[in-house]
Amino acid sequence: MLGLTVPRHRLGAVLAGFSLVAAGVAVQVTPAAAATPHRILFDNAHAETAGNADWIVSTSQPDPLGEDSSPSAETDWTGALSSWGVALQKTGDYSLKTATSALTYGGSSATDLSNFDTLVLPEPNTLFTTAEKTAIMTFVRNGGGLFMISDHTGADRNNDGEDAVEILNDLMTNNSVDSTDPFGFSIDSLSISSDYPSAISDSSNPVLHGSFGTVTKSLIASGTTATLKPADNSAVKGLLYRTGYSGNTGAFFATSTFGSGRVAFWGDSSPIDDGTGQSGNTLYDGWNDSGATNAALALNATEWLAGGSGSGGGDDGGGSTCTSAQLLGNNGFESGSSTWSATSGVITNSGDESARTGSYYAWLAGYGSAHTDTLSQSVTVPVACTTATLSFYLHVDTAETSTSTAYDTLKVQVLNSSGTVLSTLATYSNLNAASGYTQRSFSLAGYAGQTVTLKFTGTEGSTLQTSFVIDDTALNVS
Repeated sequence: MLGLTVPRHRLGAVLAGFSLVAAGVAVQVTPAAAATPHRILFDNAHAETAGNADWIVSTSQPDPLGEDSSPSAETDWTGALSSWGVALQKTGDYSLKTATSALTYGGSSATDLSNFDTLVLPEPNTLFTTAEKTAIMTFVRNGGGLFMISDHTGADRNNDGEDAVEILNDLMTNNSVDSTDPFGFSIDSLSISSDYPSAISDSSNPVLHGSFGTVTKSLIASGTTATLKPADNSAVKGLLYRTGYSGNTGAFFATSTFGSGRVAFWGDSSPIDDGTGQSGNTLYDGWNDSGATNAALALNATEWLAGGSGSGGGDDGGGSTCTSAQLLGNNGFESGSSTWSATSGVITNSGDESARTGSYYAWLAGYGSAHTDTLSQSVTVPVACTTATLSFYLHVDTAETSTSTAYDTLKVQVLNSSGTVLSTLATYSNLNAASGYTQRSFSLAGYAGQTVTLKFTGTEGSTLQTSFVIDDTALNVS
């Protein structure tokens, strides 16, 4: 209960079943991205070349420029997505890379998602790990673009029991960041043999009417569609529909937003297949299908996802728009330690203190002996957002009796990738003890365009406990 004045005992009070990570992990701080080039990462770490598939822009990975530094034709790069890659490269506005290992966000790898504006998932055929799903969803929430390309149900190219429909649905419904239908759609378990889905009439839409051309139709050559759920995310929008369908069913190409990021879905990999690739693969030239405008659709969507055109959605620090959003993951601690790094026992539902809302909260210090606890989370502040406000509710109770000496402290800080403290936003102590929770707020607008670590550090002296209890955190941007 609030007002505890005896030392805490966390045996049995810690959150069971969660593996807490040591706090204070340094996260890369990136400057605001230049308007160009737009940085695109194509995934090739999840069996995208299994079977006859060849969903790569080049055999030179991670950098396609290693195969040809100045491609003029799609055959200058080898892969069924080389037409897509070469078309972007020739504009001079894009920097392309290929991921060949596990996807991360906030790490030091050259292909870490924090280094890119958009991630393309071209029909993945192995499940993403828990850590990868957290990385992808955090990347999008913080302003990244996500291009999800599926195929028909049963297209299990590596025979591991999972196809792209199941894998992408699992990403959206089974992650630690937001599993409550975050994008506002689910992928249908269908195998549609053939169709030419038509574009809706919307002359202002940048995906249908972008700098790469006007989109009228796409192509299904064994693919699927999505069911839209605007009640879950009002930003979801179907752009091309299977013949005879409209509204919330039969969407073959759809877009949405999540946090400050943008999302696109395409129901078949055949439209991005240019018919050429590595020897031995059986490919289909949907990119140049005369009855469709697949090239314009792929390229316009890439531009929109990367923040290169307007009309709704956010960006990762390189665009000119800001979507109002709350950016902290698991901000009320109800999902345990997910998205937070914390000292063991900090995130808890112990009855010795009380959550402000829900059941879980963060409890730093409170032992009555020399001790230090930490709690941290990395977050990207979009460059286009002029307002960024960190807030949290804090309760302090103590057994200290001094009215003038701060024996125990809680520091609220912003850190860079080297662990260097960029700013100490506030320091609280046993002198701030009071009943109930009090909301504290700070501006982080000065960190626009950067990925920083927000860190709480509770330090306790050798005798008499002070408990620092935090709940209902938020980072609201607009």
